Amino acid sequence: MKYDLSHLTPLQFEVTQHAQTERPFSNEFDAHFEEGIYVDIVSGEVLFSSKDKFDSGCGWPSFTQPIKKESIVSKKDYAFGMIRIEVRSKEGDSHLGHVFDDGPKGMPRYCINSASLRFIPKDQLEAQGYGELKVLFK
Repeated sequence: MKYDLSHLTPLQFEVTQHAQTERPFSNEFDAHFEEGIYVDIVSGEVLFSSKDKFDSGCGWPSFTQPIKKESIVSKKDYAFGMIRIEVRSKEGDSHLGHVFDDGPKGMPRYCINSASLRFIPKDQLEAQGYGELKVLFK
């Protein structure tokens, strides 16, 4: 499916469409801990919950898991002479970031670019069409 990309900033476009990385410690959601969900900036697909967000100290938003595992696609990334696991949104095919095995308590660390995300506060879930996810915050 093709999505309208005209609403993306140049940084959001480069990150989601060309697998670029935003600067650490100077992005919108690194130190953001309000309750709500994070969706793909391109497709609106549900990705992460603030309940699974933690401060990893890496400079980007970090999560231990997606809300629905099937909304994330993983693939090997050999860029820059490293072997990493890239994560992309399934529906929007947006580059999100990478997943590492060094999260808290043996959990993964999904290291995600803020530029690939849109945040929806828990009190706006219903109004923005994500009302079924209010149960995450009971």
